[in-house]
Amino acid sequence: MEQLLQQAINGISLGSIYALIALGYTMVYGIIKLINFAHSDVYMLGAYFGYVCMTSFKLDFLPSLLISMILCTLTGVIVEKVAYKPLRNATRIAVLITAIGVSLFIEYVTMAIAGANVRSYPPQKGLFAQSVNLGNINITMQQIIIVSITIILMVLLQFIVKKTRIGKAMRAVSIDSDAAELMGINVNTTISFTFALGSALAGAAGIMVGIYYNSINPLMGMLPGLKAFVAAVFGGIGIIPGAMIGGYFIGIVEVLVSGYSNSMYRDGVVFAILILVLILKPAGLLGKNTREKV
Repeated sequence: MEQLLQQAINGISLGSIYALIALGYTMVYGIIKLINFAHSDVYMLGAYFGYVCMTSFKLDFLPSLLISMILCTLTGVIVEKVAYKPLRNATRIAVLITAIGVSLFIEYVTMAIAGANVRSYPPQKGLFAQSVNLGNINITMQQIIIVSITIILMVLLQFIVKKTRIGKAMRAVSIDSDAAELMGINVNTTISFTFALGSALAGAAGIMVGIYYNSINPLMGMLPGLKAFVAAVFGGIGIIPGAMIGGYFIGIVEVLVSGYSNSMYRDGVVFAILILVLILKPAGLLGKNTREKV
């Protein structure tokens, strides 16, 4: 039982990262029906921004976190304006190919600037180096901080979407962008804000992964990005609570597979879950099946 609880705690920490990345996927899809594969590379940039803040400018975790989120927000808005806005009325396949192209562009530009080598975050001191022991269960302060920040960001996101004017505009555009525009909502601004919000969450996930795993590289976003996409599909892509549930579910499953079986199987199990979801419930856990008129 103690081993199971330990693995569950580790899974919740990992699931927090997947949930933050999945939220970006699901919000953008909910607004403009786009799978933004470049989102995982914004997460990678967040890790690098945090690394530069901590190593070059000697900043602490919280200032580095805020700066990383701000820079990722700007990156997300620029990507939307330059790559996606001109293709607003293009076919979905054209936009999807563009998203893959943007993803590769960010990865290899980062590699050209920062190099392909793995970089290590500076060792964390003080509060981050401490841990809490409950019997044989060990909970590090890094895990507590990651889960706490994730919960705070999710609550803030829900408040923005449900209670603010721009959040109401986001919900209106997701339902019917043409009707929203007729009601005076600036659709382009709303889409840009959605990209900004999702990118900020990805930036937070990136720096927290750097702190937790202590290593980053230009291709680090590929596999976590795909797993976060699986989490978004599992919960119901386009549904914010579904992305949260899916992120934690995938994180816990992955850790349990690593702990009780062979760690080589964990990626295969995650993608097997994606196949099962698409076969059994394509709309996801919280999604509803809808018919499309031809």
